[in-house]
Amino acid sequence: MSAIHLQGLVKRFGQFTALKTMDLAIADGEFMALLGPSGCGKSTTMNMIAGMERPSEGRILFGNQDVTGLPMGRRGVGFVFQNYAIFTHMTVRQNLSYGLRMMGRPASEVASRTGTMAEMLGLTALLDRPAAGLSVNILQRLAIGRSAVMEPAIFLLDEPLSNVDAAFRAVMRTELKSLQRQFRQTMVYVTHDQLEAMTMADRIAVMDHGVLQQVGTPLEVYNDPVNTFVARFIGAPGMNLLPGRLLQHAGGLCVDLGPLGISAPLPGPLAAAAASAPAEVIYGFRPEEVQLDPAAPLGLPLTVTERIGARSILHLGEGETSVRAVFQSGEPLPEAGLVRFQPAAAAVRLFDAATGRAIRGV
Repeated sequence: MSAIHLQGLVKRFGQFTALKTMDLAIADGEFMALLGPSGCGKSTTMNMIAGMERPSEGRILFGNQDVTGLPMGRRGVGFVFQNYAIFTHMTVRQNLSYGLRMMGRPASEVASRTGTMAEMLGLTALLDRPAAGLSVNILQRLAIGRSAVMEPAIFLLDEPLSNVDAAFRAVMRTELKSLQRQFRQTMVYVTHDQLEAMTMADRIAVMDHGVLQQVGTPLEVYNDPVNTFVARFIGAPGMNLLPGRLLQHAGGLCVDLGPLGISAPLPGPLAAAAASAPAEVIYGFRPEEVQLDPAAPLGLPLTVTERIGARSILHLGEGETSVRAVFQSGEPLPEAGLVRFQPAAAAVRLFDAATGRAIRGV
């Protein structure tokens, strides 16, 4: 019964609607990330799944059981908050074993499961240390372990890594995924960090202003965003989005991008879909899909070059007509002046300029 079904879920706080008619199915054993900016409704959704908030409309099912009105304590879920809420007067061992002891588990089982979880999370050497005085990184690891040791069928995590340092976040992404796979839990993970969602989740539910925008695998939402919000939000940097107008040129359907120039002809399936679309469009392509070519039809002046480890990011142009292009740092790159470029044909995406919705080829 560890599949989760959200059916017509709505949450209002007075006159404010925090969540608007959300339908989402999370499979048994799936790692689902709820991803979006602050205030998008992801934590509200999590709180309703946990039983901390009651929906204004709709139902929540765990498997075939309707748990909409069931109290949190009877839902059998594990929950880890952004605030780790550790008992600082207890030792690490006492914190890890707290839930098992409250359930009256045999001492041998408590010791075995506590020891196993401590080893998995690298806490064995700290078991007899008081929690007070431990680093934030260790305390958050301990909070995750305290909930995970209960082996809940459904594990909910609300931005558990947002207070820890970058290096520790990278380690914990791997450890959380390993925990989820080992215990075969259904895991719902709330985050505003698209890197966390992309690296850990089986599927991502992208949210904005209380509306579910898109659900798909990390590659699906990255490669085929349903609208300009998802295109901008997913990716580091996000998708380049340029205003343009469809026109026939050079023997095919192209996009006039104003001061940048006229794009190469659109690939066949996309051109066929765009033929019946409004003339005003948004021309999109990922920064990683930019090809430099002195003979390319598009050109913008180089403004800034960012060198970030193995990557270099060229910033071209300014304002609405700015473009970012990502390359490996070892590649020869221009230092100044006009840079001519062309996105890979297969990487081009079009969006309706009025609605922001994707124009998709067959």
